[in-house]
Amino acid sequence: MSRLKKRYNDEVKPALLEKFGYENPMMVPSLQKIVISMGIAEAAKDKNAIQDLTRELSEISGQKPVLTKAKKAISNFKLRKGQIVGLKVTMRGKRMYDFLHRFCNIAAPRIRDFHGFSVKCDGRGSFSLGLEDQLIFPELNLDLVKRPQGMNITFVTSANTDDECVELLRLLGIPFKDLPVVVSGWAS
Repeated sequence: MSRLKKRYNDEVKPALLEKFGYENPMMVPSLQKIVISMGIAEAAKDKNAIQDLTRELSEISGQKPVLTKAKKAISNFKLRKGQIVGLKVTMRGKRMYDFLHRFCNIAAPRIRDFHGFSVKCDGRGSFSLGLEDQLIFPELNLDLVKRPQGMNITFVTSANTDDECVELLRLLGIPFKDLPVVVSGWAS
């Protein structure tokens, strides 16, 4: 069992149960999946760029990404049906908790001028954030990265409200603006 999953069971779940007063322990929200997606419309014209970005995303996530293709042709965007427009990875289970641990403790502090993520959620219990550069991840060999590429990371939880989602992710270690980060029971 990963260290973060054990921490969820031992510390986070009881804290959420106490704070929100759930009647049943099964009502406590949990992290269901993490989705990383990259839009590569500009790089889609170059086959080597697609291979490079696929390799980088697989090094970041630990699994092979899926190519996303255009569903319709849109002439104003010079987009043909079936053209590759992005990459995505969906992580669950142990790999998800390992990624979250690396992201919170290693990658997020490496973001330039970083003071925490905004607390805006989607209203349904999920949280998304955008990164401008993949170079913050230590898994990547910086000599092989040819171009900076942004990505979106979505944390999908079973929470019903944004407050529950933010509290769950804060207790798991995601640094939010104006909220203290909890690390092993200590607020900092």
